[in-house]
Amino acid sequence: MSGIEIRKVTANIGAHVSGVDIAKPLDEETATALRDALGVHKALVFDDVNLDDEGQQAFARHFGELTTAHPTVPAVDGAPNVLPVDSEGGRAANNWHTDVTFVLNPPQASTLRSLTIPPYGGETLISNSAAAYRDLPEPLRRLADGLWAEHTNDYDYAVPEETVDEEQAARRAQFTSIKYRTVHPVVRVHPLTGERGLFIGGFAQRIVGLSAGESRKVLDLLQAYVTRPENLLRHRWSENQLVLFDNRITQHYAVDNYDGLPRRLHRVTVAGDVPVGIEGKESYSVEGDASHYTAVAA
Repeated sequence: MSGIEIRKVTANIGAHVSGVDIAKPLDEETATALRDALGVHKALVFDDVNLDDEGQQAFARHFGELTTAHPTVPAVDGAPNVLPVDSEGGRAANNWHTDVTFVLNPPQASTLRSLTIPPYGGETLISNSAAAYRDLPEPLRRLADGLWAEHTNDYDYAVPEETVDEEQAARRAQFTSIKYRTVHPVVRVHPLTGERGLFIGGFAQRIVGLSAGESRKVLDLLQAYVTRPENLLRHRWSENQLVLFDNRITQHYAVDNYDGLPRRLHRVTVAGDVPVGIEGKESYSVEGDASHYTAVAA
């Protein structure tokens, strides 16, 4: 592990890692140091990684078993664990979300690797949802502690019908080809650090026990703390970079500000555990079988 350097990017989230070649197998001391750094900084940035799809998967496996690419969206040809995040495929995820929270055990970590980067724009914002929880005034914190939210991949995206073309409609039909509904705690306890974080984001659509309108107001109020500038890392991509983030306690947003120019990343995610709320109760599935995507630990 000699020579590894971890340098903070902001006060609340993000660190640049240097002095380690992640294209090579990591010894256990180095892997442990990176796992610990992820727990502290929530997002780690690696430059000049020289990885292909196989190398990205090998690196991600240092953090656990891999999921397949996505429950409903096709993988890269010949690489079932790799999801293409491609502007030409209409996958600019310019909404705040945590990856795949509509299944029972969402990924514990995500890796994004840059392949094609536009000459401007195309940043990825990553937010520390534990910092957001700490920012809540005590009355709001007590409210959030007792709430549960239903997450789903099948909801009204608030896109006017007249602006949706056939290609967009086909992508949406594919994304919702299996409908998922899962109930998670609004405040999730991180299984390793014990931190509490707001576990909401774009797939969280309704608070259990509230109407749709009431749910939206409560979720918007809490989400405003997640997206405070002080809690964000704004990552400007360079070629040959990899970003690793803890999907259990972050949200992210792909900024669509590059005039439709080519932008392509590859994503590999690490299988996670079933979220747990502050009283020790686990999330539960309402609809949808995701066993082809990620196994649930017994």
